[in-house]
This record gives sequence, C-alpha cells and structure tokens, in this order.
Amino acid sequence: MSLVRVCLGLALLIVSCSVLPAAEPKAVLLIGQGPDGHPPKTHEYMAGQRILQHCLKAAPELKVTLVQADGDWLEGPELIHRADVVVLFVAEGAKWVQADSRRLDALVRLAQRGGGLVSLHWAMGSKEAGPIDAYLKLLGGCHGGPDRRFQVLTTDLRVADAGHPITRGVEDLQVRDEFYYRLKFVQPNDGLRPVLKADIDGQAETVAWSWERPEGGRSFGFSGLHFHANWRRQAYRRTVTQAVMWVAGLAIPQGGVSVDVPIGDLPGLSN
Repeated sequence: MSLVRVCLGLALLIVSCSVLPAAEPKAVLLIGQGPDGHPPKTHEYMAGQRILQHCLKAAPELKVTLVQADGDWLEGPELIHRADVVVLFVAEGAKWVQADSRRLDALVRLAQRGGGLVSLHWAMGSKEAGPIDAYLKLLGGCHGGPDRRFQVLTTDLRVADAGHPITRGVEDLQVRDEFYYRLKFVQPNDGLRPVLKADIDGQAETVAWSWERPEGGRSFGFSGLHFHANWRRQAYRRTVTQAVMWVAGLAIPQGGVSVDVPIGDLPGLSN
C-alpha cells in the first residue's frame, strides 16, 4: 500500500510540475487625440482607435487600454512604461513624441526592452525636419520635413510581401485615401520590409512597412487612414490588427484573424 501511495505522490508531483502558469497578457496602449483641425471624417483618431480596440478582441493574449492624449498628457510617460506595445494615432506624431523629453524617454526605453511600436497616418509625420532622426530610430520610417510628399487619390493598394504574417488574409484593393509617400527610412535598413504599396504617379510607393529593430523588438507604420470611412475595409482592419499582433510577437493564423464586425458596432461608421 505504501508503494502505491508513493507512486501516486510521484504522479501528482509530475502533473503539478508540468502545468505552467498562464502567461500574462501583453499590455497594448492605444494613444489617440481629439480633433486636430482637419474636416470631420478625417483624422478621427479616437474613433479609429476604438475600432482597432474592437478588432483586437480577436487576440485574447492582449490587454488593450485606450487613452486620449491631449494637452500636456502628464500621465503619459508612466502609461508607456507599463506597456508592451504602443499604437500612435495622433497629430504630427514625430514632433509630438519629442515635445516632452519624458515621453520620448519612455518610448526609447520601451524599444530598448523589446517592446512593439505602431504608427498610423499623421502619427508618423513632422512638418519640420528636426524630429526625423530620433523618430526613425523608433519606428524605422517617417513622413517628415519640407520635402515630404502626400496626395489624395484613388489608387490600387497592393500587398508588397505576401509572405509576411501581417498580410495573411489581406488582398489587393482599390481605395481612395491620402497616402504619404517617398517616406524616409532608417539607414542601414536591415530588417525593414515593405508591407503595402500604392500606385502613385506611376510608381509603386511603400505606404506600410515593418521593421525588426536590430537591438530587438518590432515596429510598423501605415501612412493611410486619412479618411475614417476606410476602416470599413476589411483589408485595412486586418492589416492594422495583425500589425499590432505581430509587433507584440503573437502568432497570426494563415488565413488571417477575424475582423468581421457589424458596421454598426464601429464608431463613426454606423451611418
């Protein structure tokens, strides 16, 4: 009988040792802002981030927090320090990041510890050239300086890298948007891959990219999403959702994640 008890005890010990604690969800911080002076239905930062928050429900491994970062946003650096991934959808983001040294330091530290960074539309921009270099070290790409190029047009948006996890389940489409192009990219650009390209003035221009940063961690940028209505497009929602998952280091299914949500549930798109 004692031998049986010993065997049962060993079996229970083996089972208990083999059950690992569940991994903590990764913290995703979605940062938006209020209106920046653009016409309604454009640069809808908070409504866009709410849609992304909705889509990220497809990834239970993520704990998503949405904040509005207007004014001085004094609590921002501490929120960034607690995040594993930061998604920026703000006005003139390259300049905004560096408007507060504590904010820039928090993002630099996030990158140093291998965190993920995402920038959408004007969040990758700066009218002045000064903020470009520091921003490139974080995001890998920037729409900045007096020579920056942008254009509203209807064009073909094509998958540039069909083998990239971000583009799983994403198909080419024709879309009307304001795209930033002739973007500036970090040099050397090892680990940087075009993800989407748009036909602009007869050239295939990179408008979305991914970057596996040399010191560790990942970044992604997409220059579209000027018009809020483009969140209606499955390809847009899936690309951005999967980009957040990719920078967080999550696996993405071969057919892409489900982002099929009723339009009535998407802020700003119900009418």
